Amino acid sequence: MTMAAARGLLDRREISSVELTTAFLDRISVFDVKVNAYITVDREGALAAAAAADRRIAEGRAASLTGIPLSLKDVLCTKGMRTTAGSKILEGFIPPYDATVTARLRESGAVILGKVAMDEFAMGSSSETCAYGVPCNPWRLDCICGGSSGGSAASVAAAECLASIGSDTGGSIRQPASHCGIVGMKPTYGRVSRYGLLAYASSLDQLGPMTRDVRDCAMLLNAISGHDRRDSTSVDRPVPDYIAALNRGVSGLRIGLPREYFSAGLDPEVEKTVGDAVSRLGAAGAEIVEVSLPHTDYAVAAYYIVAPAEASSNLSRYDGVRFGHRNLEAADVQEMFRRSRSEGFGPEVKRRIMIGAYALSAGYYDAYYKKALQVRTLVAGDFTEAFAGCDLLISPVAPTPAWKLGEKTGDPLAMYLSDILTIPANLVGIPAVSVPAGFSAAGLPIGVQIQAPHFREESLLACARVLEESSSIGGRRPEPAE
Repeated sequence: MTMAAARGLLDRREISSVELTTAFLDRISVFDVKVNAYITVDREGALAAAAAADRRIAEGRAASLTGIPLSLKDVLCTKGMRTTAGSKILEGFIPPYDATVTARLRESGAVILGKVAMDEFAMGSSSETCAYGVPCNPWRLDCICGGSSGGSAASVAAAECLASIGSDTGGSIRQPASHCGIVGMKPTYGRVSRYGLLAYASSLDQLGPMTRDVRDCAMLLNAISGHDRRDSTSVDRPVPDYIAALNRGVSGLRIGLPREYFSAGLDPEVEKTVGDAVSRLGAAGAEIVEVSLPHTDYAVAAYYIVAPAEASSNLSRYDGVRFGHRNLEAADVQEMFRRSRSEGFGPEVKRRIMIGAYALSAGYYDAYYKKALQVRTLVAGDFTEAFAGCDLLISPVAPTPAWKLGEKTGDPLAMYLSDILTIPANLVGIPAVSVPAGFSAAGLPIGVQIQAPHFREESLLACARVLEESSSIGGRRPEPAE
C-alpha cells in the first residue's frame, strides 16, 4: 500500500487510522526482529494520534497526511519521545520540543510510529555504526540497507510504515533508498527546515522524504517544505504543488550524462540499469547529452574535510554538562569531559571529530579546511556549467548494489568512496532523487539518481515519475521480510 492508496481508503471510511496503525504496529512486532529498523516504537502515542486522526476525518478536516503511519529517522527531535541519533551519548535524551518537520507532520495529522535506526550521528554509509543494533536490508538480511538513513529505508521497504523522513549529508537518503528499492529525495538546501535536526555538518545536512513511489514522495515533500524563521538557512520562497508537477513528462528536456560518473569501478549491473533508464527517458521524448563534471574526483576528499570540521564543532556540545552521557566517577572536570565523550561516542564519530579538529587547528586550517572550501567552489562551478546545457543530470546512485554486512567495516576509505556519486549534490546544495530502476542478479535493488538545479524539484519528480511508470519492476517486494 502507498500513502496515496491509504489516503483513499481513509477518506472513504473503508479503514480507520486506528486499524491501519494497529496493522503496522503488529507487523513491526513480528518482522522487525529480523529487520531491526526501529530503535523506538511508540505504540501508545501512535494509537492516540491515530484516534485523533479518525476524529479529524469524521469532521471533514483531513489533510493529505491525516491518519498516515510514518517513521522518523532518530535524528529529529520528538517532544516526549527519546531521540538518540543512534548514539549511546544520547541514550536517555527526551527532547522538550519537536523539530519543525516533526511539528508539521503532527499538524497534518500524520501518525508517528517511532524512531528508526541510523549510523551514529549520521556518520556512515551502511548504518553499521548504530549503537542500538544494525538494521538489515529486507531484500537480503545478510546485506547492508545503506546509510546513514538505513532504518528509514528498511522500514519502508519492509512495509513497517508507509513512508519515512531521512536526512542526507553526503547521500544518506539516496544511497539507502537505492539499496532498499524505494524512492528517496534530498531537496534543495534550505527548502526544508533543519530546526530540531541533531546536526552533523550544518552546511550539508538536509531532510527529505523516503517513500514507496514518486507520488508519495511529492505528497510528503509538500507537507514538510517551506520557510521557517527558526532556521537561518531556510529559504523564504513559495512552495509549489509537487503533486501537480508529476505528469509534466520529459518531452523536450535535455538530460545530461556526467561522463565522470561512469568511470572505472562502476559495477556492470549498475551501469546497465542506468543505461536502460536513459533509454526509457529518450523514448519518452528527452534529449540525452553528455556533460562533464571535471572536479568530481576531488569531491570526496573535500567532503571529508568540510563535514568532519563542522562535526567537530557541532558535537562539542555533547560533553556531559550541556548535553549527553556523563561519567560520574571522574576525579575532576577535565577527566569527566574526556571519559564522558570516550564512553558515549563510537569509533567512527571519534575518527571524524579528530579529523575535523585537526583540519581546523592552527597551522593546518589553510592547508586543509580552506583548500576544501575552494574545491567545493570548483565543484559548484562544474554543476553551473553543466546545467547551462541541460535541464537534469542522470547517473548511478552508488557504484555497486548493497554489500554484505561487515564487508567494509574494517576499511573506512572503501566505505567513504561508496558515496562518491552522491556527495557532490550536497556540496553544491542542489536537489537529487533516487528512483528504483532494476535489480542485480543477486536480487538486490539498484536505483538511478536524477539531479536538478536549485529549487527544480518539480522537474526531478516529473522525470522520476516517467522512470517509475516505464519500469518493469513495479510490485516486487522483499521476501525476507515475509
